[in-house]
Amino acid sequence: MRVVVDTNVVVSALLRPGSVPARALDLLLERGALFLYDTRIVAEYRSVLARPKFRPIDPARRERLLDELLAAPPIAHVPAWPGPLLDPDDRMFVEVALASHADAVITGNLRDYPSDLGFEVLPPATLLARLESSR
Repeated sequence: MRVVVDTNVVVSALLRPGSVPARALDLLLERGALFLYDTRIVAEYRSVLARPKFRPIDPARRERLLDELLAAPPIAHVPAWPGPLLDPDDRMFVEVALASHADAVITGNLRDYPSDLGFEVLPPATLLARLESSR
């Protein structure tokens, strides 16, 4: 599976080990999913996780997860997508998903994404249910 993971899922997984987002990411990793990203997404992950309110996250755990999610090379050429979005901060996730032919964007903010982009937009709970049912 080829996925782009929204920052809110990464943060939730790190804040609450054993939570639905954490278990969904763990299963994706276990099954060898390809995590797709570009330099903007890396910068977003790092910037958000550096906020004071996220200091309680164990730095070793944070770096281990980021290392696993960012194991593949970044997508180098990501064309701009001009379509409308409710949250302009989500544009990079849409653009990377389109440029890399992702199967899905995993996010806790479904309403922020249009439904006709050519890939699925899944909340962690739906993804986890699918992964667990295909065991």
